[in-house]
Amino acid sequence: MEGKVVDLTMFYNGDKNKKESRNGEGFSRKESVERNLHTMIILFSLKEEVGALAEALRVFKDNKINLYHIESRSSKRLDDSYEFMVECDTRAGNINQAMDQIREKSIYMTIISTDHKDKAEAVPWFPGKIKDLDKFANHILSYGSELDSDHPGFTDQKYRERRKYFADIAFNYKHGQPIPKIEYTEEEIKTWGTVFKELTKLYPTHACKEHNHIFPLMIENCGYREDNIPQLEDVSNFLKDCTGFTLRPVAGLLSSRDFLAGLAFRVFHSTQYIRHPSKPFYTPEPDICHELLGHAPLFADPSFARFSQEIGLASLGAPDEYIEKLATCYWFTVEFGLCKQNGKIKAYGAGLLSSFGELEYCLSDKPEVREFDPPKTGCQKYPITEYQPVYYLAESFEDAQRKVREFALSIPRPFTVKYNAYTQSVEILDAKPQVEELAKDIHSEMELLMDALRKI
Repeated sequence: MEGKVVDLTMFYNGDKNKKESRNGEGFSRKESVERNLHTMIILFSLKEEVGALAEALRVFKDNKINLYHIESRSSKRLDDSYEFMVECDTRAGNINQAMDQIREKSIYMTIISTDHKDKAEAVPWFPGKIKDLDKFANHILSYGSELDSDHPGFTDQKYRERRKYFADIAFNYKHGQPIPKIEYTEEEIKTWGTVFKELTKLYPTHACKEHNHIFPLMIENCGYREDNIPQLEDVSNFLKDCTGFTLRPVAGLLSSRDFLAGLAFRVFHSTQYIRHPSKPFYTPEPDICHELLGHAPLFADPSFARFSQEIGLASLGAPDEYIEKLATCYWFTVEFGLCKQNGKIKAYGAGLLSSFGELEYCLSDKPEVREFDPPKTGCQKYPITEYQPVYYLAESFEDAQRKVREFALSIPRPFTVKYNAYTQSVEILDAKPQVEELAKDIHSEMELLMDALRKI
């Protein structure tokens, strides 16, 4: 084998010639969800190189296991060696016996699984590369047009069709593509304008300084106006220039695990539709007003971007109960967080910055305000259809980031993860060569820091 990465995609089942339905609801959508719910990824390095891979693949064949994908690359755990990634279908065959046989042939083996409830040794699957977000972006809990009976637009067929249009765009989106631009209707722009006008009255006195600093830049660079709904592509490009964060359209609500995993890559899954015009100050789920007025401005702030990514990295490979705690911490920070600035309490959570009524309420004397403490905050119950009775106060984004990092150390997983911004991938640190390489990077950064200090 030559010293290069070999990427071999193998379709043992499924028909490559099947076409996706126009609306994204046919075979491809169902097959995509089924496949990713029952996938196991095995990372291993073999004791022998010549002919060993073929012998390993024979193990899967003999145990009647379908393979979706095979990839080989230079090992980051062992010098002058190769490691292999095999993506398996766990719905058929003897997967446990195959793992035992592969383990006997390997120097090391790591198991990552999305079908992990009955496999105590498996780590829940998580994306390793930014393009892997394509694999779960459509594991949505509800499609865009699937509205509850109490939704303001439930009986509005025109609105439901419009929501379906937005959902289909997101469903067919792939990493690296430009986000399709939307021709918003006059009615949609009017709804946006109503929300925009009322919120911008409160921002100077109620929003945190970071939001107030960045918001004028969004107006200047992204088309934020009362009579214009900004395009996700324009906002995403602006955020990328500021902090490396990007937006990605999503067809509906994602699970907490999948949503948080996107943050690890500095990717925020964003809706493009807007709330129903009959209730411009109410929305039962995130919409474009919530995303662009509440979330987007702060993703342009370096400290907030680091804090958000810290939550995402902590979620990768975490057990389900810790995902729930991290999601709750996210709720009380990124969505409904308060911070202390110049002796006053200000709002930085997107759920507050996109809600005229709750933005006023959260800074009144009505709710209870507690100190942000991840172990305790992560266990707090909260309502999703009314104002929060309890909010959590962070001293600063940096302090919140430090606390989240400390909390992440308590998460039981057999490795540490690090984001590589150059390759847009997550590196698993579980062997000496990787840790040594990280130490070299830190040493190099320290030399730059010392040089800079000497010149100041």
